[in-house]
Amino acid sequence: MPKSKSSILIILAFIAIYVIWGSTYLWNKIAVTELPPMMLASIRFLIASVLIFIISKILGYNLRISKKQLLNTSIAGFLFLTYGNGVVVWALKFLDSGFAALEISAQPLVVLLLMRILEAKKIQFMSVIGVILGSIGIFLLVSQKQLISDEYTAIGMLMIFTCMLSWGYGSIFVAKADMPTNYFVNTGYQMLTGGIMLVIASLLLGETWTYPTQWSQPVQISMLLLIIFGGIVAFTAFNFLLKSVSPEKVATSTYVNPLIALVLGWYFLNEQITTQSVIAAVILFTGVYFINTKRKTALYSRFSKIRRRISK
Repeated sequence: MPKSKSSILIILAFIAIYVIWGSTYLWNKIAVTELPPMMLASIRFLIASVLIFIISKILGYNLRISKKQLLNTSIAGFLFLTYGNGVVVWALKFLDSGFAALEISAQPLVVLLLMRILEAKKIQFMSVIGVILGSIGIFLLVSQKQLISDEYTAIGMLMIFTCMLSWGYGSIFVAKADMPTNYFVNTGYQMLTGGIMLVIASLLLGETWTYPTQWSQPVQISMLLLIIFGGIVAFTAFNFLLKSVSPEKVATSTYVNPLIALVLGWYFLNEQITTQSVIAAVILFTGVYFINTKRKTALYSRFSKIRRRISK
């Protein structure tokens, strides 16, 4: 692929995961008010996978994959969709969509720490500052008395953190695993396997299934948007980026996602934005910036000089 065309695709893919995924918090929050979370997520991904395979056939893509690739897409489907998304949707029953997005904005911090633990990747000085700021931001976010006083809210926050671990490990796994070379087909198999596991989880939890005709119009519209844009478009862009740029760069979508989620939740659902949440968000975003920036600050230069003097 020509470099200019590849650069354009990367930019469009980043726009997709930035803007569309920021909107999915609102769509999921609307849908989960009526639908059981695992049922909601399973329908979304199974329908999206079928549409992807149909489109792939029309475009002439080869849908055949190896057993190893099927296993890897199943693992990714579980990490990203069955657990990583299904549990987030469940948590939205107890958390505001904007708050959930803010907590997930610490994803780059989780990815960085996992890469350090699993791959012994050295944490740069700038990233250390980012980790410290990110930890402070998370503490301010989840320590609000009006939140931790509610048992289910606290459980929801904890479960979202486990989802961040699942997504973080999944990002590292997919970046090196043998996956289908076509990103569209890759997305289809992840959604198919993840959706099947979500159906199993829904049945085991005893969720009550209903027909789309029984859903309210806002829920029907939300599901349509989740399937087409949140599923097919954004998740395909996500898989493309995982193979095109580093996992921590892909995680920078958490810069924009929470802002969009906060504004949409405030405008459409009258969700409150507390002063402490705003302060936590600013600190979190600053930390994420330090984690991902390659620029050397004056503080970094001074620290490097001192370190060199000590080593002599």
